[in-house]
Amino acid sequence: MSRSPNRIAVLDLAATSRNWSLPASGRKRLLANAPGGWEVRFVDSPTVSDGDGGTAPSPEALNAVRDAEVYFGFGVSRAIFVAAPRLRWVHSAAAGVGAALFPEMLASDAILTNSAGIHAPPIAQHVVAGVIFLLRSFDIAVDQHRAGVWDKRPFTGDDSTVRELADCQALIIGTGGLGQAIASGLSHFGARCVGVRRRPALGAPPGIERVVGPDALEKELPAADIVVLATPATPATERLLTRERLAMLPRDAIVANVGRGSLLDEVALADELSAGRLRGAVLDVFSSEPLAPESRLWQLRQVLLTPHVSAVSPRRFWERQLDLFADNWTRYAAGKPMLNVVDKHAGY
Repeated sequence: MSRSPNRIAVLDLAATSRNWSLPASGRKRLLANAPGGWEVRFVDSPTVSDGDGGTAPSPEALNAVRDAEVYFGFGVSRAIFVAAPRLRWVHSAAAGVGAALFPEMLASDAILTNSAGIHAPPIAQHVVAGVIFLLRSFDIAVDQHRAGVWDKRPFTGDDSTVRELADCQALIIGTGGLGQAIASGLSHFGARCVGVRRRPALGAPPGIERVVGPDALEKELPAADIVVLATPATPATERLLTRERLAMLPRDAIVANVGRGSLLDEVALADELSAGRLRGAVLDVFSSEPLAPESRLWQLRQVLLTPHVSAVSPRRFWERQLDLFADNWTRYAAGKPMLNVVDKHAGY
């Protein structure tokens, strides 16, 4: 790693939403915990309009990074990276780093770290709440409430789909920090969790009874009452849950996607739900965002649909985020191994 008398870290953490902007208390903490000999620059206006309906780095941001060694932001754009030839470490406040894997990044020796696991607690709670919403037929309860109807039959009759989590086997596709947190939440209520991970020889993390490799996915689907997509978007996971694989699920299965929209065939899912073959879906990410008004998913009452907000947790997010960054900054300054280092060629 390069060393200079004036080591510079640029913290580009302003956002249009207050929930995602670094609070003043966070700035104070970063300044107080900065390793000795570092100059810290905060960027308050990260982007400007590019004149074509998009955005570009602001002059303030470009000026701040021109001689920076470390950059901390919600990902990093190609324009910022190219403008900062001395960058040796980029930390993303997001978990997904696909947009940062441009050719210059892949060809560089810059360390790229991400925030995998930082968002796991609120997303896990979102998934568990959504699954319970469907298992306990709260969607039917909401319909009855709005219509002023008192009717026990949908809950107690022969066609009832009311279940407990302890009746279910959950297939967690992706056993990183996010998948582990989801499995922990589901297993707390008695669900049996099976994990799908790229390297099953690493074993089963806490909350997961056993793990299999991606080649065993189709063998596991017929026994999966709940399928949770919690894996990164890579070429290998594109359309992982295809029409054919959705058809392998048992009747009344629940599908949850909090990974990336590209993991799932949304048209096929809508078909399965419309036909009454699946109990429902918990969806927070989509192949195109915002979700198109003509998508049938809007019209399906058994879909719990949220606009990519499962990670929202304003206070706790920054506590966990700054814990990770401060730890890694100390490690980086001391030349020690770092946490959450991205394999730039694997994509996560």
